[in-house]
Amino acid sequence: MSKALIEAARGQADRLRPLSFSKAAYVYLPTDYARIPHEKYLRRFGKGRKRVLMLGMNPGPYGMAQTGVPFGEIPAVRDWMGITGKVETPDPEHPKRPVSGFKCERSEVSGRRLWGLFAEKYPDADDFFAEHFVANYCPLVWMSETGANITPDKLPKEEMVPVEEACQEHLDKVIATLKPEFLIGVGAYAEGKLKEAAERIGYEANLGKILHPSPASPAANRGWAEAAEKQLLDMGVW
Repeated sequence: MSKALIEAARGQADRLRPLSFSKAAYVYLPTDYARIPHEKYLRRFGKGRKRVLMLGMNPGPYGMAQTGVPFGEIPAVRDWMGITGKVETPDPEHPKRPVSGFKCERSEVSGRRLWGLFAEKYPDADDFFAEHFVANYCPLVWMSETGANITPDKLPKEEMVPVEEACQEHLDKVIATLKPEFLIGVGAYAEGKLKEAAERIGYEANLGKILHPSPASPAANRGWAEAAEKQLLDMGVW
């Protein structure tokens, strides 16, 4: 199964790589330049059917953009998952948004919260990944000339059509490969993408969401782990 996930990720990257965006001066594709740790993640933890598939949106600057792993807070990836690997430099690279891979000293708050909760409940990462898998919907990072992050809704709709097509096809393949019982969005946006995918491929599963752990969310800053754990318990995931 991990082989199918790797093939799906490479196919998605091949479709996204040549795209250009009029409002984005810089575009990073971590599944390309951080392919080594990304595929280690898929190879090690994408084996077998999963009971729960969790989906995020797109890479954070100090998480997946550095490690190639969804919500890829470095200590969680390196120490809990046991994944490291060479990370290349994106071309072009924004001087204010350098990619230093596992040498990056900044923390990805969303990833620290997400993986921190899972590591607390499952001290051995293999126990978590025996039934769970975490994926991202879109692996692209868009930036302005200043290095400011650009969200997909700020890009021209016609430029996002091929992005959506590639990401939809990839998500369909991930669901078909892992055959999860639960489709859980990390936030409402991801939940919506999972709902669309399930309807598109005629897949029946329990659909739900947990609060997104972003520090931009006041609700997440008031005790994200407690809120997310309660949601997972209420849905019967845990």
